[in-house]
Amino acid sequence: MRQRPVLTAALLTLLILASTSLWKFNAVVIAAQTYVFGYPLVIMDLTRAQSEQTLAPVNTLRRVRQFPDASFKTVVRPNVDTLYSTAFLDLREGPVVFEMPPNPDRYEVMPFMDAWTNVFATLGTRTSGTQGGRYLIAGPGWQGTVPPGMQLLTSPTQMAWLIGRTQTQGPADYPLVHRLQDGLQLHPLNADTPTAPSKVSAAATEVSPVAQIQRMGTHEFFQRLAQLMPANPPSAADAPQVQAMAKIGIMSGQNVAWTWHDTWAAAVGRRLAEFKIKQALKKPMNGVNGWSTPPLILGQYGTDYGIRAVVAQVGLGANLPQDAIYPSAQVDHQGEALHGRHRYRVHFASGQWPPVKAFWSITAYGADNFLIDNPAQRFAVGSLSPLVRNADGSLDLLIQAQPVEGPMQANWLPVAADAPFLLNARLYWPTEPILNGSWQLPAIERLP
Repeated sequence: MRQRPVLTAALLTLLILASTSLWKFNAVVIAAQTYVFGYPLVIMDLTRAQSEQTLAPVNTLRRVRQFPDASFKTVVRPNVDTLYSTAFLDLREGPVVFEMPPNPDRYEVMPFMDAWTNVFATLGTRTSGTQGGRYLIAGPGWQGTVPPGMQLLTSPTQMAWLIGRTQTQGPADYPLVHRLQDGLQLHPLNADTPTAPSKVSAAATEVSPVAQIQRMGTHEFFQRLAQLMPANPPSAADAPQVQAMAKIGIMSGQNVAWTWHDTWAAAVGRRLAEFKIKQALKKPMNGVNGWSTPPLILGQYGTDYGIRAVVAQVGLGANLPQDAIYPSAQVDHQGEALHGRHRYRVHFASGQWPPVKAFWSITAYGADNFLIDNPAQRFAVGSLSPLVRNADGSLDLLIQAQPVEGPMQANWLPVAADAPFLLNARLYWPTEPILNGSWQLPAIERLP
């Protein structure tokens, strides 16, 4: 009987230790979920800051005038199909006006993304035809009067990003596309002219936003997330996640105050989340014939925070699938990794070319996800190329390091000899057979 208090105290101690361990486990899980949830917002803000330092101030339209080449190492898998017109928006001081002139000449898509990487509006050929228009982009809660002749587009967040693309049929097409780009205008509601560009800092960091997050301390990451949320509120559907975050001290606009136990749990959760993201990147999505197709929720992710975080890390600024789909491939028809020591063919049967309303292309990238230098300075082939059909109306694209002789040279996509590579297809304005999966890209056949 005298030993009962000792046993009771020991049992109580075990219960306390067990509950503490359970709480630590829960904190780790919540931290992992919160890292995945908040990753897009933080990387968007880092991208905005870098853009403001090195490219253009906020609320200023930046027009990219030429295609990248193999020396371009800023953004992975660069596009050689369109010229970009981009701007980060800060709507805290009021709305901005975006003007598009009529454009019957080239396909264009002008998506606006909120701070969580969801597309809240898409302008351009598919949605608004060729007549152009004038639009008022306002932040959440704006209560002003929309001027006559303008259409209101409300961003769910005060930070927004325009990533406009205009179809460009090679360098010879630059003069026409530049004229179309010059017709795009962006300015504050209370100003009649575009914001004059200012000089950017030549000493600004060139470390990518992805690398910046990797170097960022765990507390710093979650602190930045909390401070970004007042101006960029989560959606109503995110309420369960917001409530969970509060349990580990991460609340909108408040400082994150942790003990060393809390910091340890959050760090473990973050590493777990990073591991999960890496695993997801290694796993092909919706693979058919060796091609991996992104899910159709791109640009409107709902509460699928995992896919949203993965896309934010490797393809920040993704279009809606209705505007463009980007299947990719790293293996041939036998499941072997693509490599420049071999020759390959992509064969489209007659009548089975990609069913798109705009255009399509296939681009080759090295293992580093950048363009492959080659003597022909050719980085992509597609419907805008002078492709040669076979006698039966079918089409063969030839992918190899060795130059192709004769008329079929037009169908040649160069790669580097003795080096791995990958392919990225771009299907602009895909039709329903692509969207519902009834049409698929053909397998990449390795030739003898």
